[in-house]
Amino acid sequence: MDNSDKIIEGLERAYKKLIEFKKYKKTPIIVSKDGKVVEIYPDKITTKNNVYTK
Repeated sequence: MDNSDKIIEGLERAYKKLIEFKKYKKTPIIVSKDGKVVEIYPDKITTKNNVYTK
């Protein structure tokens, strides 16, 4: 496993932890999408999909 694989794995783990934390706290995830700041509620997404999926 090279460094890029390790980085991707780490980012995926961090994303899953973020979603779990936001679900626990019941707070939205704030992202920039198409140049706009939007709130995404964690109950609308899963750890298997990306916040940018439509």
